[in-house]
Amino acid sequence: MSKINTLLFDCDNTLVLSEELAFEACAGLINQICAERGIKKEFTGESLIVEFVGQNFRGMLTTLQKENGIEIAPDDMEKYVRMEEDAVIAKLKASLRPCPGVDEQLEKLAASKKYLLAVVSSSAFRRVKASVDKVGQDKYFKNEKGEDLIYSAATSLEKPTSKPDPAIYLHALKTLGKTAGEAVAIEDSKSGTLSATRAGIKTIGYVGPYADDKKAEMEKVLTDAGAVIIMRDWKEFPAALEKIESGAL
Repeated sequence: MSKINTLLFDCDNTLVLSEELAFEACAGLINQICAERGIKKEFTGESLIVEFVGQNFRGMLTTLQKENGIEIAPDDMEKYVRMEEDAVIAKLKASLRPCPGVDEQLEKLAASKKYLLAVVSSSAFRRVKASVDKVGQDKYFKNEKGEDLIYSAATSLEKPTSKPDPAIYLHALKTLGKTAGEAVAIEDSKSGTLSATRAGIKTIGYVGPYADDKKAEMEKVLTDAGAVIIMRDWKEFPAALEKIESGAL
């Protein structure tokens, strides 16, 4: 059995409480795109979360095209993606906070010097970087040269994609020179959990940011997607990791 030496963290609603802010920022843009193309749908930040949690904006627009039989030209797609990125980053820079308890765990992990820590996200690199910088977590996700260990399905790949495609996890492993057996992923969404588990990585599901009446439902969703253990609070992380490292999971 490979020794775990690499921890791969999703960003949105795993490290930082960004999902709600981000969806609020992009609801207006999605509604504008729908109106321009005769789609009779009106989204709020909340309804976008329900429908698209774990997907990046490109993924949302791709789903919208499929479900409504519309086509967004490649140039328009790039323009919309950039507009959404700008709107979300402005919102995150103003109001973003870390997930409760995560900073304490990151501090302990960094002090232990046992693990390489990296971020693996569907969101654009610029947005992830702005997020970890804003809350002061950027120092945990760097290599010896001081380069950011942030991998983005929207930005880091030759062909942009979104979780649940495992491409971004496979890319992160390859770039870091690690195998799936050496890594553990931490994810809060179905699409993220599927992405990591399809890459062969044991995954801890985190349901902390979900409303209390949704937690049990999300525990089942993440377990069904392949998470080997679920945590409701970051203080449960050391025990969860130990179970995976011991081979119990």
